[in-house]
Amino acid sequence: MTDIPAEIASCQAQEFGTFERLFALHAKAFPDACALNCEGEEISYSALDALADRVAASLQRDGVEGRDVVAICASSSIAYVAVFIGTLRAGAAISPLSPASTPDQLAAMVSDSGATHLFADGSVSRDLAGVEDGITAKRVALDDGARGAGFADWLLADGAAPTPVPIEPRWAFNIIYSSGTTGTPKGIVQSHEMRWNHVGRLGGYGPGSITMISTGLYSNTTLVVFLPALATGGTVVLMPKFDARRFLELSEQHRANYAMLVPVQYRRILDVPDFDRYDLSSYIMKFCTSAPFSAALKAEVLARWPGGLIEWYGMTEGGGSCQLIAHEHPDKLHTVGQPLPGHEIRVIDADGKFAAPGEVGEVVGRSGAMMNGYHNKPDKTAEAEWYSPEGDRYIRTGDLASVDEDGFFTLIGRKKDMIISGGFNIYPVDLEAALVAHDAVREAAVIGVPSRDWGETPVGFVTLVPGGQAHGDMLRDFANARLGKTQRLSEVRVVDALPRSAIGKILKRELQDLMASEGAA
Repeated sequence: MTDIPAEIASCQAQEFGTFERLFALHAKAFPDACALNCEGEEISYSALDALADRVAASLQRDGVEGRDVVAICASSSIAYVAVFIGTLRAGAAISPLSPASTPDQLAAMVSDSGATHLFADGSVSRDLAGVEDGITAKRVALDDGARGAGFADWLLADGAAPTPVPIEPRWAFNIIYSSGTTGTPKGIVQSHEMRWNHVGRLGGYGPGSITMISTGLYSNTTLVVFLPALATGGTVVLMPKFDARRFLELSEQHRANYAMLVPVQYRRILDVPDFDRYDLSSYIMKFCTSAPFSAALKAEVLARWPGGLIEWYGMTEGGGSCQLIAHEHPDKLHTVGQPLPGHEIRVIDADGKFAAPGEVGEVVGRSGAMMNGYHNKPDKTAEAEWYSPEGDRYIRTGDLASVDEDGFFTLIGRKKDMIISGGFNIYPVDLEAALVAHDAVREAAVIGVPSRDWGETPVGFVTLVPGGQAHGDMLRDFANARLGKTQRLSEVRVVDALPRSAIGKILKRELQDLMASEGAA
């Protein structure tokens, strides 16, 4: 790694600073260093800094002021990153929207955010064709297939620079909309102060480091690694679309040091038939978050992929986060680790009181990394908050967990996913573990469906390993033999794939909708 100039070190040591300021300092210190590589196209730090300046100046020309909002919905690209940084430089908040959203959701999110501009590519513009009347934001096209002013024509000329905007710590850095897995997406407002806590505290990065980014830039999962990588002078290799073999090829080609991947991506990469022929020895650390990460998969990553492995547990809304340094705690792979320094995480019971050690309850957390609230939804913000007897503000996670004697948290499942059958609490994670114990099962999801006799009854959905031979009744009997009488599955279905969000979360609501459409009882 390259030595860090004193001006950069001083900025990084500040109690509060901004991402775009750190980026600018690296552009000044290392102008020719590669900032981004996207499908073979490269841009240096100085060129990306100048392009971001032009974006910021163009936004200000259009009347954008501090604390306004700019939306972007597109695949990852160099232009996308320039808009992201330029928006912040203009003093506005960026609202990165998922291209996987429905047209109605996209129109609603643009409206809810109050965005002055919407930057989009061709695929998104086609999706929005039926809801154009609901979008009043100025449209800027990031490619030839998109509606709106062309990006190159919209930009001010080379050398344009914005008027500096002093950023306050509590100003919105971004508005990230939830995936909508539990209903209508909610805008999660994260401040510059919160992002500074992320950017300035992730060690290991620096000039010369290479980071693979293969999840969308609209996801907090991505930004937790993407922002520190750019803010500390490293090179980011962007994959607009994930492909397991291509990921391995790029990792080997660029001698990658870091990667953020969700569990389903780890599974697909390890399943590449000739995975072991790729040279991944340059990896220093790999990260994972956003979805349950099984102990077996963690162990396989550690055994087959050089470098360390860190799992983060937390929410886009912030609160408290846990970290499992998997390579240092191979006996704790069933957990999500311990609270990060400065993060206070507790378990509360049904009465809102602190639960006893080992007792299952809802996880609540507080730290310097907490959302301001849900955009335009004070009632939903209040629902997400819990206050201790001392008046301290925590964020509810909706997750059920217990804590062991070493302070490691074990997730039991989502509070909303808990099944109550015959008056007994059933945690789907226990039933899913019983199903994946079968050699033919790759993954499992268990939901509760209405039952006249029991109130709810558990139903399982499984996918099989390649070549796996098993049918539903066989797997139901296999799992039930390992479960208590009150936990037993009423049905198991073998499916080709489980429904997932864009970042790999299993969408149990879709499975419940499927059962409801069939009149399950």
